Amino acid sequence: MSEPSLSVSDKLRARLGRLRERARRTFPFLSGVLAALLALFLYNIFFPGARPLTQDEVNTVVSSALASATPRPAYSTQVYRIIQPSLVWIEADGLDSNGNGQTGLGTGVIIDRAGDILTSLHVVEGAGSIRLTFADGTLSRAIVLSAIPEKDIAVLQPEMLPEFFLPATLGNAGALQIGDEAYVVGNPFGLYNSMSSGVISGFDRTFRPPGTNQTIEGLIQIDAAVNPGNSGGPLLNRYGHVVGIVTGIINPTDESFFIGIGFAVPIDVAAGGVGMPPY
Repeated sequence: MSEPSLSVSDKLRARLGRLRERARRTFPFLSGVLAALLALFLYNIFFPGARPLTQDEVNTVVSSALASATPRPAYSTQVYRIIQPSLVWIEADGLDSNGNGQTGLGTGVIIDRAGDILTSLHVVEGAGSIRLTFADGTLSRAIVLSAIPEKDIAVLQPEMLPEFFLPATLGNAGALQIGDEAYVVGNPFGLYNSMSSGVISGFDRTFRPPGTNQTIEGLIQIDAAVNPGNSGGPLLNRYGHVVGIVTGIINPTDESFFIGIGFAVPIDVAAGGVGMPPY
């Protein structure tokens, strides 16, 4: 016996019932999706995304960072800081060729913990008195402890030392090459603690100081500016190590000024005046 067919209204009610049941089951999912979309919409309103930087803005930021960066100090700056506490101003009172009193100026460098000072012999030779001024302002008299005339080197012993002093570090002159940095610190023309820089220009040079018959051999040639008052001061490498003692300049004129060729005694030879190894 066949079932009675449903009327049209019954079919519509059945279909609506199924749709309501399906909507009821999917409502939580749709609610979650809508909530997520709403949250995303609100977040974008209150926290807008960062706009990509333009190339001009990137260049500006990079330029600003580079401009504010502190550059590394030059080697010359570091060398000066290292050697300055070891420098000594030397004044030597004596007589000129006419028997008149005169004061010679030069430079020295402390080279050991006893306070011994290396300088050029011609700065103090024949002096009736030698006066020293240390880096901290301490004043003292000194005597010539020993000398190497054939190398124009003298070792001074001060009567009094500063409460605190710092011996220089002696380097290896044998490791130098032509073209290496060369720094000279001294008192040219009485200009206290002046610095000049250049390069190592040659080795094994020979020099005869004006007014003498003494020829000095085995010298280092430099083009760092050297003038009267620099004599006896240190020749330094890029690490602030003493690699020589400045002794003189070549000048084809009768004037005492630098023309580009200076000489220094290698430190291994100069330090032999106090029986020290060079490094």
